[in-house]
Amino acid sequence: MLLNPRTLSRTYPDERSRQIMSRTAGFFESKGKARLKADDHARTWYSDFLDFQKAEELFATLLTPPAYGGPDSRWDTWRNCEFNEILAFYGLAYWYTWQVSILGLGPIWMSANEERKRQAAQLLREGAVFALGLSERTHGADIYSTEMALTPQADGTYRANGEKYYIGNGNIAPMVSTFGRFAGTGDYAFFVADYRHRNYELIQNVTDSQSYVANFRLRDYPISDAEILSRGQEAWDTALNTVNIGKYNLGWASIGVCTHAFYEAINHASNRRLYGMYVTDMPHVRQMFVDAYCRLVAMKLFALRAADYMRSASPDDRRYLLYNPVVKMKVTTQGEEVVNLLWDVIAAKGFEKDTYFEMAARDIRALPKLEGTVHVNIALIVKFMANYFFAPAEYPEVPTRSDAAHDDYLFHQGPARGLGKIRFHDYGPTFSRWPLPNVALFAEQTARLRDLLATATPTEEQQADVDWLLSLGEMFTLVVYAQLILENAALYSVGNDLVDQIFDCLVRDFSRFALTLYSKASTTSDQQGHCLGIIRRPVVDPERYTRVWKTVHAVNGVYEMNP
Repeated sequence: MLLNPRTLSRTYPDERSRQIMSRTAGFFESKGKARLKADDHARTWYSDFLDFQKAEELFATLLTPPAYGGPDSRWDTWRNCEFNEILAFYGLAYWYTWQVSILGLGPIWMSANEERKRQAAQLLREGAVFALGLSERTHGADIYSTEMALTPQADGTYRANGEKYYIGNGNIAPMVSTFGRFAGTGDYAFFVADYRHRNYELIQNVTDSQSYVANFRLRDYPISDAEILSRGQEAWDTALNTVNIGKYNLGWASIGVCTHAFYEAINHASNRRLYGMYVTDMPHVRQMFVDAYCRLVAMKLFALRAADYMRSASPDDRRYLLYNPVVKMKVTTQGEEVVNLLWDVIAAKGFEKDTYFEMAARDIRALPKLEGTVHVNIALIVKFMANYFFAPAEYPEVPTRSDAAHDDYLFHQGPARGLGKIRFHDYGPTFSRWPLPNVALFAEQTARLRDLLATATPTEEQQADVDWLLSLGEMFTLVVYAQLILENAALYSVGNDLVDQIFDCLVRDFSRFALTLYSKASTTSDQQGHCLGIIRRPVVDPERYTRVWKTVHAVNGVYEMNP
């Protein structure tokens, strides 16, 4: 399941897709770890990567709808997943310029403005990157409070005034999809601005990194109808729907970072002797590696399965609107957990300036905090809880979506509302198909959580208490996470040993979240009883554990980056 850039094993439906991944990995391997780290330490702008992607037309191929691009151009979530993973595997800065280009292109491809779409396609062919001017210094991503104003002029044009803050690629994007309001009416709008215009003032890079995360100001920036992408409710929906697409990628960045860190940690620990033994002979080290491996494989299984639902979405099937924030929230926080486990193994080695791990330990912290914090995404996730547990619906089986198709629905998602009406398929049969000890135990915990909701229903006061609701949301998220992991474990023929060991981790996590909810001041005695019923010890099987450890230890020496 782990990405190995030397032997890319994913099956591609076309040669161009395979070529993109192979050449991208080859670019970084040719660059080598020493220069990669030197550029990171010097905060060097990644012009070499941007020149490479321009020459190879990478973004143009991967991010242009077929109606506006070449024969291999399409927005194909399947292949974009691996491109996300490869870029983050080598450095979050390289992934970031790609990610914010995706966000910047969302409002353009969702627009009815054909002229701007053709302009974007041409700029992609020329190697340009893009930006989304959404957040502001005072309000963050609270788009209700945007202060960017479009003031009407006598000649029918507008003047844009306001600041945007934390805008990746804002220093170099010829099309910055910018969110604001029309002065007077207060209606929302998306329009495009060009960093080269004299009324576009680049104030600063708000981070100290290779990436340029801009604070910019528009001063009487002239805007005509030709630059406006969307208005009113459509602009509002575009903002949310763009984030629906973009935030999914953060989970894949975590997977890429963790995978490289895992290789480095296992290589180091397996070949280091302390106190007369190899580090990997120590029982606590083995446990940390097994947990890290299981959590990393689970991250990838879930994110791949969520992509299937994204690609199969329609107005009648919007289940992806639950799965996407789970990728954003759960996969990224699991990434932190994986790096923490590995760091506890390699200890001081993780600080050394010539390791990839030094970057990983820093960058893995960013991903849960971008495109909406963990709390924001859990608050969204709990909106689906009632229908998920109590109103299942029938859907056709969703297959693995690795086909060479353009994911057109992502740009026609429609109104960003009606979340409470979305239905989900019954999770019960998925758990029943895996008669494994820890899967069965997890299913019992899930039944206890459902009973809590049905018979010790959260009060109005508890539902208004965000702190309390977030603790409940962690448990609900874990059920969704487990369901899709099992679905994909079947599709990818993951063995019983690894699946049950993954659920050893998930049973422990469920118990930990239940204890947290039990301990909340406002949790009722009835609810406390349900929480105590959820707290369970995983089923321990030393032979299973040993077999999984052998699989984990076999990763030693499989990959090391060119020096």
